[in-house]
Amino acid sequence: MTDFDAIVVGAGPAGAAAALRLAKAGRSVLLVERGPFPGAKNMYGGVIYGRILDEVVPRWWEQVPVQRWITRRATMITTAEQALSIDYRTQAWGREPYNGFTAYRAEFDSWLAGHAERAGAVLLCSATVTDLIRDANGRVVGVQTDRPDGEVRAKVVIACDGVHSFLARSAGLYDNFSAEHITVGVKEVLGLPRQVIEERCGLTGDEGLDIEILGCTKGVPGGGFLYTNRDTISVGVVLSVTGLAKAGVRPEELIARLKAHPSIAPILAGAQLKEYTAHTIPEGGYDAMPKLAADGLLVAGDAAGFCLAAGIWLEGVNYAIGSGLVAGEVAAGALAAGDTGQAMARAYDKALRDTFVLADHAKLRRAPHLVLSDRVQTQYPAFICDLVEQVFTVTNPQPKAGMRRWFGAQRRRHDVKLRHLAADALTGLRSFG
Repeated sequence: MTDFDAIVVGAGPAGAAAALRLAKAGRSVLLVERGPFPGAKNMYGGVIYGRILDEVVPRWWEQVPVQRWITRRATMITTAEQALSIDYRTQAWGREPYNGFTAYRAEFDSWLAGHAERAGAVLLCSATVTDLIRDANGRVVGVQTDRPDGEVRAKVVIACDGVHSFLARSAGLYDNFSAEHITVGVKEVLGLPRQVIEERCGLTGDEGLDIEILGCTKGVPGGGFLYTNRDTISVGVVLSVTGLAKAGVRPEELIARLKAHPSIAPILAGAQLKEYTAHTIPEGGYDAMPKLAADGLLVAGDAAGFCLAAGIWLEGVNYAIGSGLVAGEVAAGALAAGDTGQAMARAYDKALRDTFVLADHAKLRRAPHLVLSDRVQTQYPAFICDLVEQVFTVTNPQPKAGMRRWFGAQRRRHDVKLRHLAADALTGLRSFG
Protein backbone atom coordinates (compact mmCIF):
# COMPACT_ATOMS: atom_id res chain seq x y z
CA MET A 1 0.00 0.00 0.00
CA THR A 2 0.99 3.61 -0.57
CA ASP A 3 2.21 5.68 2.37
CA PHE A 4 0.02 8.61 3.48
CA ASP A 5 0.35 11.79 5.51
CA ALA A 6 -2.33 10.47 7.88
CA ILE A 7 -4.30 7.30 8.52
CA VAL A 8 -7.73 7.46 10.17
CA VAL A 9 -8.98 4.19 11.63
CA GLY A 10 -12.76 3.88 11.67
CA ALA A 11 -15.17 5.53 9.22
CA GLY A 12 -17.83 6.48 11.74
CA PRO A 13 -18.72 10.15 12.33
CA ALA A 14 -15.43 10.92 14.13
CA GLY A 15 -13.24 9.23 11.53
CA ALA A 16 -15.09 10.68 8.55
CA ALA A 17 -14.90 14.19 10.04
CA ALA A 18 -11.16 13.83 10.72
CA ALA A 19 -10.47 12.53 7.22
CA LEU A 20 -12.58 15.29 5.68
CA ARG A 21 -10.73 18.03 7.55
CA LEU A 22 -7.32 16.56 6.63
CA ALA A 23 -8.26 16.13 2.98
CA LYS A 24 -9.51 19.71 2.76
CA ALA A 25 -6.15 20.81 4.18
CA GLY A 26 -4.49 19.16 1.19
CA ARG A 27 -3.13 16.15 3.06
CA SER A 28 -3.12 12.59 1.73
CA VAL A 29 -5.29 10.54 4.10
CA LEU A 30 -6.38 6.89 4.24
CA LEU A 31 -9.72 6.19 5.95
CA VAL A 32 -9.84 2.53 7.03
CA GLU A 33 -13.17 0.85 7.82
CA ARG A 34 -13.50 -2.78 8.90
CA GLY A 35 -17.13 -3.00 7.75
CA PRO A 36 -18.13 -3.47 4.10
CA PHE A 37 -19.19 0.20 4.05
CA PRO A 38 -19.28 3.07 6.56
CA GLY A 39 -22.10 2.55 9.04
CA ALA A 40 -22.52 -1.15 8.29
CA LYS A 41 -21.86 -2.17 11.90
CA ASN A 42 -23.35 0.82 13.69
CA MET A 43 -26.36 0.75 16.00
CA TYR A 44 -27.61 4.04 17.40
CA GLY A 45 -30.63 4.78 19.54
CA GLY A 46 -30.95 8.52 19.59
CA VAL A 47 -31.00 11.81 17.76
CA ILE A 48 -28.22 13.43 15.73
CA TYR A 49 -27.84 17.11 16.53
CA GLY A 50 -26.93 19.19 13.54
CA ARG A 51 -25.18 22.35 14.70
CA ILE A 52 -21.73 20.78 14.42
CA LEU A 53 -22.55 19.90 10.79
CA ASP A 54 -22.70 23.63 10.03
CA GLU A 55 -18.88 23.50 10.11
CA VAL A 56 -18.74 20.52 7.76
CA VAL A 57 -21.31 20.89 4.97
CA PRO A 58 -23.00 24.22 4.19
CA ARG A 59 -26.80 23.84 4.34
CA TRP A 60 -26.34 20.19 5.25
CA TRP A 61 -30.08 19.78 5.90
CA GLU A 62 -30.75 19.92 2.17
CA GLN A 63 -28.86 16.67 1.56
CA VAL A 64 -28.45 14.72 4.83
CA PRO A 65 -30.36 11.38 4.78
CA VAL A 66 -32.87 12.39 7.47
CA GLN A 67 -35.73 10.22 8.67
CA ARG A 68 -37.59 12.80 10.78
CA TRP A 69 -36.87 16.22 12.24
CA ILE A 70 -37.35 16.07 16.00
CA THR A 71 -39.99 18.64 16.95
CA ARG A 72 -41.24 16.92 20.09
CA ARG A 73 -39.07 15.69 22.94
CA ALA A 74 -40.23 14.06 26.17
CA THR A 75 -38.50 12.88 29.33
CA MET A 76 -40.54 10.17 31.05
CA ILE A 77 -40.22 8.84 34.61
CA THR A 78 -41.91 5.46 35.08
CA THR A 79 -42.81 2.68 37.46
CA ALA A 80 -44.52 -0.52 36.37
CA GLU A 81 -47.93 1.21 36.13
CA GLN A 82 -47.15 4.93 36.24
CA ALA A 83 -45.56 7.53 33.98
CA LEU A 84 -44.77 11.20 34.50
CA SER A 85 -43.66 13.08 31.39
CA ILE A 86 -42.16 16.45 30.66
CA ASP A 87 -43.26 16.84 27.05
CA TYR A 88 -41.96 19.72 24.94
CA ARG A 89 -42.61 20.51 21.30
CA THR A 90 -41.74 23.43 19.06
CA GLN A 91 -42.33 24.14 15.43
CA ALA A 92 -39.01 26.00 15.32
CA TRP A 93 -37.15 22.68 15.33
CA GLY A 94 -39.04 21.65 12.20
CA ARG A 95 -37.58 24.34 9.95
CA GLU A 96 -34.17 25.70 9.02
CA PRO A 97 -31.62 25.46 10.53
CA TYR A 98 -33.23 22.58 12.49
CA ASN A 99 -32.05 21.20 15.84
CA GLY A 100 -31.95 17.41 15.66
CA PHE A 101 -33.07 14.55 13.48
CA THR A 102 -33.35 10.79 13.41
CA ALA A 103 -31.37 8.91 10.79
CA TYR A 104 -30.26 5.38 10.01
CA ARG A 105 -26.57 5.28 10.80
CA ALA A 106 -25.80 3.14 7.75
CA GLU A 107 -27.08 6.01 5.60
CA PHE A 108 -25.69 8.88 7.67
CA ASP A 109 -22.18 7.44 8.08
CA SER A 110 -21.94 6.66 4.37
CA TRP A 111 -23.10 10.20 3.56
CA LEU A 112 -20.44 11.81 5.79
CA ALA A 113 -17.67 9.47 4.63
CA GLY A 114 -18.69 10.25 1.05
CA HIS A 115 -17.91 13.92 1.68
CA ALA A 116 -14.45 12.91 2.94
CA GLU A 117 -13.89 10.87 -0.22
CA ARG A 118 -14.96 13.73 -2.47
CA ALA A 119 -12.52 15.99 -0.63
CA GLY A 120 -9.70 13.57 -1.52
CA ALA A 121 -9.57 10.95 1.25
CA VAL A 122 -9.02 7.31 0.20
CA LEU A 123 -11.65 5.01 1.74
CA LEU A 124 -10.59 1.40 2.35
CA CYS A 125 -13.43 -0.87 3.53
CA SER A 126 -13.45 -4.51 4.73
CA ALA A 127 -10.01 -3.99 6.25
CA THR A 128 -9.18 -4.44 9.92
CA VAL A 129 -6.27 -2.65 11.57
CA THR A 130 -4.51 -5.29 13.67
CA ASP A 131 -1.71 -3.26 15.24
CA LEU A 132 0.16 0.01 15.39
CA ILE A 133 3.59 0.34 13.80
CA ARG A 134 6.19 2.17 15.89
CA ASP A 135 9.70 3.33 15.16
CA ALA A 136 12.74 2.71 17.37
CA ASN A 137 11.73 5.60 19.65
CA GLY A 138 8.19 4.31 20.18
CA ARG A 139 6.56 6.88 17.91
CA VAL A 140 3.51 5.65 15.97
CA VAL A 141 4.40 5.64 12.27
CA GLY A 142 1.61 3.59 10.71
CA VAL A 143 -0.71 0.61 11.04
CA GLN A 144 -0.76 -3.06 10.16
CA THR A 145 -3.94 -4.32 8.49
CA ASP A 146 -5.23 -7.80 7.76
CA ARG A 147 -4.79 -7.27 4.02
CA PRO A 148 -1.92 -8.98 2.17
CA ASP A 149 1.07 -6.64 2.33
CA GLY A 150 -1.16 -4.59 4.62
CA GLU A 151 1.44 -2.40 6.31
CA VAL A 152 0.69 1.29 5.76
CA ARG A 153 2.94 4.12 6.94
CA ALA A 154 1.94 7.64 7.92
CA LYS A 155 3.24 10.49 10.06
CA VAL A 156 -0.04 10.62 12.02
CA VAL A 157 -2.61 7.97 12.97
CA ILE A 158 -6.03 9.01 14.30
CA ALA A 159 -7.82 6.26 16.25
CA CYS A 160 -11.60 6.44 15.80
CA ASP A 161 -12.07 2.70 16.32
CA GLY A 162 -14.91 2.74 18.81
CA VAL A 163 -15.62 2.26 22.48
CA HIS A 164 -13.21 -0.65 23.01
CA SER A 165 -10.44 1.12 21.03
CA PHE A 166 -7.80 -1.52 20.48
CA LEU A 167 -5.43 1.16 19.24
CA ALA A 168 -5.74 3.44 22.30
CA ARG A 169 -5.22 0.48 24.61
CA SER A 170 -2.34 -0.84 22.51
CA ALA A 171 -0.69 2.58 22.84
CA GLY A 172 -1.04 2.43 26.63
CA LEU A 173 -3.47 5.35 26.79
CA TYR A 174 -6.22 3.59 28.77
CA ASP A 175 -4.98 3.41 32.36
CA ASN A 176 -8.47 3.06 33.82
CA PHE A 177 -10.40 1.04 31.22
CA SER A 178 -13.20 -0.71 33.12
CA ALA A 179 -16.50 -2.41 32.34
CA GLU A 180 -18.07 -0.10 34.95
CA HIS A 181 -17.71 2.74 32.44
CA ILE A 182 -19.50 0.85 29.66
CA THR A 183 -23.18 0.47 28.89
CA VAL A 184 -24.86 -1.71 26.29
CA GLY A 185 -27.58 -0.28 24.09
CA VAL A 186 -30.11 -2.81 22.83
CA LYS A 187 -32.64 -1.73 20.22
CA GLU A 188 -35.59 -3.06 18.27
CA VAL A 189 -36.71 -1.37 15.07
CA LEU A 190 -40.44 -1.89 14.62
CA GLY A 191 -42.35 -1.28 11.41
CA LEU A 192 -45.59 0.70 11.31
CA PRO A 193 -47.27 2.63 8.49
CA ARG A 194 -46.18 6.24 8.38
CA GLN A 195 -49.71 7.56 8.91
CA VAL A 196 -50.17 5.37 12.00
CA ILE A 197 -46.94 6.67 13.56
CA GLU A 198 -48.02 10.26 12.97
CA GLU A 199 -51.51 9.72 14.38
CA ARG A 200 -50.29 7.95 17.52
CA CYS A 201 -47.45 10.37 18.22
CA GLY A 202 -49.27 13.57 17.30
CA LEU A 203 -47.01 14.34 14.34
CA THR A 204 -47.46 15.65 10.82
CA GLY A 205 -45.23 15.53 7.75
CA ASP A 206 -41.58 15.01 8.66
CA GLU A 207 -41.99 15.84 12.37
CA GLY A 208 -40.46 13.40 14.83
CA LEU A 209 -40.75 12.38 18.48
CA ASP A 210 -37.93 11.44 20.88
CA ILE A 211 -38.72 10.00 24.34
CA GLU A 212 -36.04 9.31 26.99
CA ILE A 213 -37.27 7.07 29.81
CA LEU A 214 -36.11 6.55 33.41
CA GLY A 215 -37.28 3.78 35.73
CA CYS A 216 -38.00 1.17 33.07
CA THR A 217 -34.97 -1.11 33.57
CA LYS A 218 -36.09 -3.12 36.62
CA GLY A 219 -33.32 -1.86 38.89
CA VAL A 220 -30.52 -2.24 36.35
CA PRO A 221 -28.75 1.14 36.05
CA GLY A 222 -29.71 2.66 32.71
CA GLY A 223 -32.76 3.93 30.87
CA GLY A 224 -34.99 3.46 27.87
CA PHE A 225 -35.76 5.33 24.67
CA LEU A 226 -38.26 5.57 21.84
CA TYR A 227 -37.82 7.59 18.68
CA THR A 228 -39.62 7.80 15.37
CA ASN A 229 -38.40 7.24 11.84
CA ARG A 230 -40.50 7.62 8.70
CA ASP A 231 -42.17 4.21 8.83
CA THR A 232 -40.46 2.57 11.80
CA ILE A 233 -40.13 3.21 15.52
CA SER A 234 -36.94 2.41 17.40
CA VAL A 235 -37.38 1.35 21.01
CA GLY A 236 -34.78 0.03 23.39
CA VAL A 237 -32.77 0.23 26.60
CA VAL A 238 -29.28 1.35 27.57
CA LEU A 239 -27.91 -0.72 30.46
CA SER A 240 -24.87 -0.78 32.71
CA VAL A 241 -22.84 -3.81 31.69
CA THR A 242 -21.86 -4.64 35.27
CA GLY A 243 -25.38 -3.96 36.56
CA LEU A 244 -26.86 -6.21 33.91
CA ALA A 245 -24.50 -9.02 34.88
CA LYS A 246 -25.38 -8.67 38.58
CA ALA A 247 -29.12 -8.62 37.90
CA GLY A 248 -29.04 -11.82 35.87
CA VAL A 249 -31.68 -10.53 33.46
CA ARG A 250 -31.49 -10.48 29.67
CA PRO A 251 -31.82 -7.20 27.73
CA GLU A 252 -34.65 -8.49 25.57
CA GLU A 253 -36.71 -9.09 28.71
CA LEU A 254 -36.32 -5.43 29.63
CA ILE A 255 -37.27 -4.31 26.12
CA ALA A 256 -40.38 -6.49 26.30
CA ARG A 257 -41.21 -4.94 29.67
CA LEU A 258 -40.79 -1.44 28.21
CA LYS A 259 -42.91 -2.24 25.14
CA ALA A 260 -45.70 -3.51 27.41
CA HIS A 261 -45.74 -0.39 29.59
CA PRO A 262 -49.15 1.35 29.54
CA SER A 263 -47.58 4.56 28.18
CA ILE A 264 -45.65 2.81 25.39
CA ALA A 265 -47.83 -0.15 24.33
CA PRO A 266 -50.52 1.94 22.55
CA ILE A 267 -47.85 3.56 20.37
CA LEU A 268 -46.43 0.20 19.30
CA ALA A 269 -49.61 -1.87 18.92
CA GLY A 270 -49.43 -4.08 15.82
CA ALA A 271 -45.83 -3.13 14.96
CA GLN A 272 -43.67 -5.69 13.16
CA LEU A 273 -40.09 -6.41 14.25
CA LYS A 274 -37.66 -5.36 11.50
CA GLU A 275 -34.30 -5.38 13.29
CA TYR A 276 -32.69 -6.26 16.63
CA THR A 277 -29.23 -4.88 17.40
CA ALA A 278 -26.91 -4.19 20.31
CA HIS A 279 -23.87 -1.99 20.77
CA THR A 280 -21.62 -0.92 23.64
CA ILE A 281 -21.39 2.76 24.60
CA PRO A 282 -18.80 4.71 26.65
CA GLU A 283 -20.74 6.44 29.44
CA GLY A 284 -18.08 6.92 32.12
CA GLY A 285 -17.76 10.58 31.26
CA TYR A 286 -14.79 12.86 31.83
CA ASP A 287 -13.18 10.82 34.61
CA ALA A 288 -13.14 7.63 32.53
CA MET A 289 -11.47 9.10 29.45
CA PRO A 290 -8.06 7.83 28.31
CA LYS A 291 -5.06 9.97 27.50
CA LEU A 292 -6.00 11.48 24.17
CA ALA A 293 -2.65 11.44 22.36
CA ALA A 294 0.76 9.84 22.05
CA ASP A 295 3.66 10.53 19.69
CA GLY A 296 2.15 10.19 16.22
CA LEU A 297 -1.32 9.21 17.54
CA LEU A 298 -4.58 11.05 18.33
CA VAL A 299 -7.80 9.50 19.69
CA ALA A 300 -11.31 10.77 18.89
CA GLY A 301 -14.99 9.82 19.11
CA ASP A 302 -16.14 6.83 21.17
CA ALA A 303 -12.53 5.65 21.34
CA ALA A 304 -11.86 8.71 23.51
CA GLY A 305 -15.04 8.29 25.57
CA PHE A 306 -16.72 11.34 24.03
CA CYS A 307 -20.33 10.40 24.81
CA LEU A 308 -22.36 12.74 27.02
CA ALA A 309 -24.73 10.71 29.21
CA ALA A 310 -26.11 13.34 31.56
CA GLY A 311 -29.78 12.47 31.86
CA ILE A 312 -31.39 15.40 30.06
CA TRP A 313 -28.55 15.42 27.53
CA LEU A 314 -27.84 12.12 25.78
CA GLU A 315 -25.50 12.94 22.91
CA GLY A 316 -22.73 11.15 21.06
CA VAL A 317 -22.58 11.71 17.32
CA ASN A 318 -22.13 15.50 17.63
CA TYR A 319 -19.19 14.95 20.03
CA ALA A 320 -17.72 12.38 17.67
CA ILE A 321 -17.90 14.80 14.73
CA GLY A 322 -16.59 17.67 16.83
CA SER A 323 -13.60 15.72 18.12
CA GLY A 324 -12.89 14.32 14.65
CA LEU A 325 -12.80 17.83 13.18
CA VAL A 326 -10.42 18.98 15.93
CA ALA A 327 -8.20 15.92 15.44
CA GLY A 328 -8.03 16.52 11.68
CA GLU A 329 -7.26 20.22 12.16
CA VAL A 330 -4.54 19.60 14.75
CA ALA A 331 -3.00 16.77 12.71
CA ALA A 332 -2.91 19.00 9.61
CA GLY A 333 -1.20 21.74 11.60
CA ALA A 334 1.32 19.30 13.09
CA LEU A 335 2.14 17.93 9.65
CA ALA A 336 2.69 21.45 8.34
CA ALA A 337 4.97 22.21 11.30
CA GLY A 338 6.84 18.91 10.95
CA ASP A 339 6.20 17.94 14.60
CA THR A 340 3.71 15.14 15.31
CA GLY A 341 5.03 14.39 18.80
CA GLN A 342 4.30 16.04 22.14
CA ALA A 343 3.63 19.43 20.57
CA MET A 344 0.76 17.84 18.65
CA ALA A 345 -0.55 16.19 21.82
CA ARG A 346 -0.56 19.50 23.69
CA ALA A 347 -2.23 21.28 20.80
CA TYR A 348 -4.95 18.61 20.63
CA ASP A 349 -5.72 18.83 24.35
CA LYS A 350 -5.92 22.63 24.23
CA ALA A 351 -8.06 22.66 21.10
CA LEU A 352 -10.54 20.17 22.59
CA ARG A 353 -10.80 22.21 25.79
CA ASP A 354 -11.48 25.32 23.73
CA THR A 355 -14.50 23.62 22.10
CA PHE A 356 -17.71 22.10 23.46
CA VAL A 357 -16.19 18.60 23.26
CA LEU A 358 -14.14 18.65 26.47
CA ALA A 359 -15.75 21.77 27.95
CA ASP A 360 -19.14 20.03 28.24
CA HIS A 361 -17.67 16.81 29.59
CA ALA A 362 -15.60 18.66 32.19
CA LYS A 363 -18.61 20.71 33.32
CA LEU A 364 -20.81 17.61 33.57
CA ARG A 365 -18.21 15.22 34.98
CA ARG A 366 -20.39 14.38 38.02
CA ALA A 367 -23.57 13.80 36.00
CA PRO A 368 -23.02 10.16 34.88
CA HIS A 369 -22.45 9.04 38.47
CA LEU A 370 -25.60 10.84 39.62
CA VAL A 371 -27.81 9.58 36.79
CA LEU A 372 -26.71 5.94 37.24
CA SER A 373 -26.84 6.02 41.05
CA ASP A 374 -29.15 3.66 42.94
CA ARG A 375 -31.33 6.48 44.27
CA VAL A 376 -31.96 8.07 40.86
CA GLN A 377 -32.48 4.71 39.20
CA THR A 378 -34.60 2.81 41.72
CA GLN A 379 -35.84 5.07 44.54
CA TYR A 380 -36.70 8.46 43.09
CA PRO A 381 -38.93 7.33 40.16
CA ALA A 382 -41.45 5.63 42.47
CA PHE A 383 -41.22 8.49 45.00
CA ILE A 384 -41.88 11.13 42.33
CA CYS A 385 -44.68 9.21 40.59
CA ASP A 386 -46.48 8.40 43.87
CA LEU A 387 -46.17 12.01 45.02
CA VAL A 388 -47.71 13.31 41.78
CA GLU A 389 -50.44 10.66 41.93
CA GLN A 390 -51.31 11.72 45.47
CA VAL A 391 -51.43 15.39 44.47
CA PHE A 392 -53.86 14.68 41.62
CA THR A 393 -56.02 12.13 43.47
CA VAL A 394 -59.29 13.72 44.67
CA THR A 395 -60.04 12.60 48.26
CA ASN A 396 -63.40 14.28 48.97
CA PRO A 397 -64.99 14.50 51.49
CA GLN A 398 -61.56 14.68 53.14
CA PRO A 399 -59.86 18.08 52.73
CA LYS A 400 -56.63 18.33 50.79
CA ALA A 401 -53.67 17.62 53.06
CA GLY A 402 -51.31 20.05 51.33
CA MET A 403 -47.99 19.69 49.59
CA ARG A 404 -45.80 19.49 52.70
CA ARG A 405 -47.81 16.61 54.16
CA TRP A 406 -47.96 14.81 50.82
CA PHE A 407 -44.22 15.22 50.35
CA GLY A 408 -43.47 14.02 53.88
CA ALA A 409 -45.77 11.01 53.56
CA GLN A 410 -44.22 9.83 50.31
CA ARG A 411 -40.70 10.53 51.53
CA ARG A 412 -41.29 8.29 54.55
CA ARG A 413 -43.03 5.66 52.45
CA HIS A 414 -40.08 5.36 50.05
CA ASP A 415 -37.44 5.92 52.74
CA VAL A 416 -36.07 8.98 50.96
CA LYS A 417 -33.64 10.78 53.26
CA LEU A 418 -33.57 14.56 53.24
CA ARG A 419 -29.77 14.53 53.39
CA HIS A 420 -29.67 12.37 50.24
CA LEU A 421 -32.11 14.63 48.44
CA ALA A 422 -30.05 17.66 49.40
CA ALA A 423 -26.77 16.03 48.36
CA ASP A 424 -28.17 14.88 45.00
CA ALA A 425 -29.77 18.28 44.38
CA LEU A 426 -26.44 19.97 45.08
CA THR A 427 -24.63 17.57 42.71
CA GLY A 428 -27.26 18.30 40.09
CA LEU A 429 -26.88 22.06 40.51
CA ARG A 430 -23.11 21.79 40.24
CA SER A 431 -23.39 19.61 37.16
CA PHE A 432 -26.15 21.35 35.27
CA GLY A 433 -25.92 24.89 36.65
